[in-house]
Amino acid sequence: MLHFQYIEYLIALAALPVIFVLYILVVKWKKNTAKKIGDPALVKELTAQYSSKRFLTKFILFILAFALCAFAVAGLVKPDGTQKINRKGSDIMIALDVSKSMLAQDIKPNRLERAKQVISRIIDNSPDDKIGLVIFAGRAYLQMPMTIDHSAAKMYLASASPNDVPTQGTVISDALKMCYSAFNPKEKTYKSVLLLSDGEDHDEDAINVTKQLAKEGIMVNTIGIGSPQGAPIPDPATGQYKTDAQGQMVISKLNQEELSDIAKAGNGIYQLYTNTEEVAGNIKKRLAGMGKQTSLSDSSYVSFEQYFQYILAAAFILLLLEFFMAEKKRMKIKNIVTVLFLLVISNTSYSQKAKSAIINGNKAYEKNDFKSAEKEYRDALKSSEKNVIANYNLGNALYRNNNAGEAAKSYDNAVQNASDNTIKQQAFYNEGVAYQKEKKLPESINAYKNALLLNPNDEDARQNLERALKEQKQQQKQQQNKKDDKDNKDKKQQPKNQKNNNQPQQNKGEPKPQPSKMSKQDAEEKLKSLLENEKALQDRLHKMRGSATPVSPEKDW
Repeated sequence: MLHFQYIEYLIALAALPVIFVLYILVVKWKKNTAKKIGDPALVKELTAQYSSKRFLTKFILFILAFALCAFAVAGLVKPDGTQKINRKGSDIMIALDVSKSMLAQDIKPNRLERAKQVISRIIDNSPDDKIGLVIFAGRAYLQMPMTIDHSAAKMYLASASPNDVPTQGTVISDALKMCYSAFNPKEKTYKSVLLLSDGEDHDEDAINVTKQLAKEGIMVNTIGIGSPQGAPIPDPATGQYKTDAQGQMVISKLNQEELSDIAKAGNGIYQLYTNTEEVAGNIKKRLAGMGKQTSLSDSSYVSFEQYFQYILAAAFILLLLEFFMAEKKRMKIKNIVTVLFLLVISNTSYSQKAKSAIINGNKAYEKNDFKSAEKEYRDALKSSEKNVIANYNLGNALYRNNNAGEAAKSYDNAVQNASDNTIKQQAFYNEGVAYQKEKKLPESINAYKNALLLNPNDEDARQNLERALKEQKQQQKQQQNKKDDKDNKDKKQQPKNQKNNNQPQQNKGEPKPQPSKMSKQDAEEKLKSLLENEKALQDRLHKMRGSATPVSPEKDW
């Protein structure tokens, strides 16, 4: 879609009415001067070579050339298909079991760590795919929405642990439903779900949910993590193995049958974990067989095709026509046009340098050479420091170089100079991601809110905003707990008042104890009443303990 990259320069068109008024004044001045000379016949003879039509034509040519120069400076552009970096891939939602049974060590170091290794390898084997992550145990949570930022995916993967899900168990059906809701139904892409679990609990609803996914064209593949013989579950809190209500050691076994049935119902394959490379390779082959891949564009790499040169060429032709058209005032007008032309040439020269640097940066970015890409984008900004695309792409390169703080500043520069709301919205979103990585949650939340104001339908921004708010709440809670712990520690460290037999203590700031005004008889009555109340309280507690029925502990693995 055609649009002006530097729309603020169109303000130059405001000079056109002024120039038109000046033209009218010049024409009137000429007529008045002719009248003052004297004899009309003599004046007509003297100005016989003058053509008012030519004067008007020259003025129109100049006006048109001036307007075209303003359009050229504003930079008429459209997204350049030849400079887009297209990614061909599918959408993959990964459901990872993080229940405590995944801490079993029948696969060293434990099931959860091996599952993470497999997922990491699958991400490496899928450079063109969008990846999302759901973690589940007794409940399912969207750990990370669909994204092509694989480094962020690995970051979220590494942080996943049983502590992220307070409710224990293995509810596979909830995880599959959460995966389905994370897909964008408007995108015509091939979609698949990859489930990694020990499948310890039998979830009857999982097969039905899988069949519904298959009807929607979503493939479900499963990987069994564990062994049929099973292993005890270590408890990180106690350092001992978990036991059931009868005190027997719990043995967690792999439920191959359920995982195999789920894969069959989802038109996928089931694999027992044996070797990371082998399992990841089989998944890659299975995903490659889903059909012809759909092209997905990553807008963060978009450059623009410039049209200023064509507009400038038209303006130059008009100025040449004006130059060679005879008129007495030609030299003055010619000088003004020449200065304007030189200014435009200078400005467009800088624009060309910036465009060339951006294209080189995009090529380096495509090759994952983020340092070279960063250098090229910075060179582009030297020619045009307000270039929106250079600032935006520099932010992406900095983020990939693990410099999220500087990346956020670049995205902010893009926001400040962008006139296109689509680019502004994407810059706000990426700024929020960068701040979130830096744990600057208030700034991250503000950026996501601004992104949603520009595009209320951006589900990624909405989900990331919810996550940032949740992290902020947890952060505030942790800070409050640290403050409480510090207060308690300070209170414990305060010195107690001890009697000094050698020298009396000087406590000038403390009130002196006053002698009690209660009589001996009143004190005895008070003491008797307190003893009776305490006896009644003990009787009630005894009855409550006697009538209470023991509650068997719930399963927590």
